[in-house]
Formats: sequence, structure tokens, C-alpha cells
Amino acid sequence: MTGWIALDWGTTALRATRMDGTDPQETRQNEAGMAGLARDGFEPALLELVGDWIDDAPLVIACGMVGSRQGWHEAPYAAVPSAPLGAGLVEVPTNDPRLRVRIVPGLSQQTPHPDVMRGEETQIAGILARLPDFDGVACLPGTHTKWAHLSAGEVVSFRTIMTGEVFAALGRDTILRHSLGGDGWSEAAFLDAVSDALSRPETLTARLFELRAADLLHGQDSTTARSILSGLLIGAELAATKPWWMGRDVVVTGSDTTTRAYASALRAQGLDPTILAADAMTWAGLAAARSLP
Repeated sequence: MTGWIALDWGTTALRATRMDGTDPQETRQNEAGMAGLARDGFEPALLELVGDWIDDAPLVIACGMVGSRQGWHEAPYAAVPSAPLGAGLVEVPTNDPRLRVRIVPGLSQQTPHPDVMRGEETQIAGILARLPDFDGVACLPGTHTKWAHLSAGEVVSFRTIMTGEVFAALGRDTILRHSLGGDGWSEAAFLDAVSDALSRPETLTARLFELRAADLLHGQDSTTARSILSGLLIGAELAATKPWWMGRDVVVTGSDTTTRAYASALRAQGLDPTILAADAMTWAGLAAARSLP
């Protein structure tokens, strides 16, 4: 039987894809994320979304926060350096006899600084399935962007930057919310801000209030403000992660919007990043996990 289910179960959402071998057939998702479920609520939530698939696709391979301490069943972290799927899969006890659920563990790091990831290791496995000889850095933009040094099929080290969450919090919970409406984009304003923050990251918090002042004093439009804010935060991130990306090959895997922004910022620094679609890397990583004993 070649049918199985690839599951990306995060904090706020559940996304399931019916697979035929390595080929995605249909994707469904809802808002039944880990944060809203008690431990005994995961199996019913899964069956509610894809119960009609189970007879033909009883094997479920899952990644993400479903394997956290607060998730369905804890899948302990594997310590780096490690292959992205180096810890193997964790079997989940189920009540429905038709189901076999296996979870991909995350990765952890103690030195040179403490760090953890859940879900991104599966995308990294997908990247290495696509580019098995890759030696360089994977940039995985998102709420918590990951920069992972990959070599000889292993994650050597990684760094998490909270750029996405900081951007959302500034636009939602600070005075800047009055100046950041809409979803427009100015590439020139973005790249100028990236350059400024990369060369002078210590001025970041001072530059933030300038966005509000520019709105009040000369009506700076929200498209420019949003683009500058994104550029300032990504520029500061590039300053913090320079040892990861400078002089190395880089793969960027994220949503369309964030991938474009990061790729543009990296190209402005003279790099030529490889772009791989996040969904495809998740499916490829889960397919690699499916082949594990």
C-alpha cells in the first residue's frame, strides 16, 4: 500500500496531506493546533479532519509541535551534530486500531548557545533529500527563523532568530501599529533598511520610532513603513548570523513572501541563494522519515 498521510501539526494549525508514495495528492487543514488541544484531543482531531482517508492510508508520519511535551506524545530532541532524522521516529499509542502514527523528533543544541527546533528538522531532511551533497547553510524563515549549518548530511549547529514574531508584535502591540497598515511592499525601502541595520545594528530600536515620527511629520505611507520595518529586522538578523551565511552556499526555504524578502536581502550581500519551496521540503522530509525502520 503506497498511500499514507503526511502531517504538519503546529501550535495553531493542523495540516494533513494524503500522499501516494512521494507524491502529494490532497491537502486539508484547520485550526486544531497543539495549543488548543488536551492530550486526549489529538486523535479525535486527526480523525475529524482525515478519518475518511485512514482505511486507504493508515500510516501517519507527523512533525512539528505535536511531538512537544504539551503535544500528543513527546518525541525527545536529538542533540546536534546529528542527521536531521537521526533520532528515528517515536511511535504513538492510538485507540483506533486502523491507525499507526509516528512522530519526527526535533533537534537540540547545548553549545555554543542553547537552542531547539521542531518541524524545521523535517524541512532540512527534505533539503538534503533534494541536495544530498549540500554543504552550507539552510535559512528557514518564519515566526522563529532558523539558520542551520549543514555538512556531510548532518545539522552541525543552528541559530534561532525571532524576527517574524517580533515583526508581528511590533505591528500589533506597539505604537507602530498606527503606521503599518496594509500589505504593500517597497523593494527599495526594504533594501536600504537592510543595509542600514546590517551595518549599524546597534541603532535598531532608535530606528523603529522613526517610522512613527515619519508618519506623523510627513505622512510616510504604510507600504514604505512596513518595508522599512521588515528591512531593519532582517538586516539586524543578518548582522547576528553573519558567521552562518558569509562566504557559504545558502538554501532558503519558507513561505513565498518571506522567502522573497530573505533572498533579496542575501542577494544584496553578494550571495546567490537556492530557493526551495517549503511545502515540497516538508513532504520530502516526511517521505524520508517514512522510509526509516
